[in-house]
Amino acid sequence: MIVCVKSVSDRKIRASIAEGVDSFDELQFELEVALCCGKCAESVRDVMMQSGVCASRCGLEHAAPATAQVIPLTTFYECKAA
Repeated sequence: MIVCVKSVSDRKIRASIAEGVDSFDELQFELEVALCCGKCAESVRDVMMQSGVCASRCGLEHAAPATAQVIPLTTFYECKAA
């Protein structure tokens, strides 16, 4: 699948990752992706994530999952009735 209009495919990105390229910045330098319009940046990051390198160096901030507040069911109904 072509990821960038500069004829960069997901295969070419995976090959670069297999050769040791492990950051978004390195992929930009090596393959010239996301330099003109930037529309392919999300797709490039998706391929990186699928290849297992995104957890550390794809350039995305990983927010800690929000913890949900647990409200007992009886309290919920008491609040609704009030």
